[in-house]
Amino acid sequence: MQRFDKYWIGAVIGLLLPLTFIAVYLSHFHLWFLLEVGKAAFPTFSKLCLLSVFPNLALIFVFYTTNTWNLSKGVLLGAFPFMIAAIGFTL
Repeated sequence: MQRFDKYWIGAVIGLLLPLTFIAVYLSHFHLWFLLEVGKAAFPTFSKLCLLSVFPNLALIFVFYTTNTWNLSKGVLLGAFPFMIAAIGFTL
């Protein structure tokens, strides 16, 4: 596991995991029409961006317990764009 302990791998995982979570969440609850609504979708999408960070937090915990510090830092770094997007959608 130590050979995968790189920042860029964690950052890629940190960016792809929330996108995957958002896609699965929207398809599971049949909410794809929210993307077509327009301005009314911003509050919902803001909450969805914040919700999509939680799988990253679980993954950070897993990487900390396996002592792969660079992976966990990269995953945390990959979560920041979603938190910033959530703030941007609420304004």
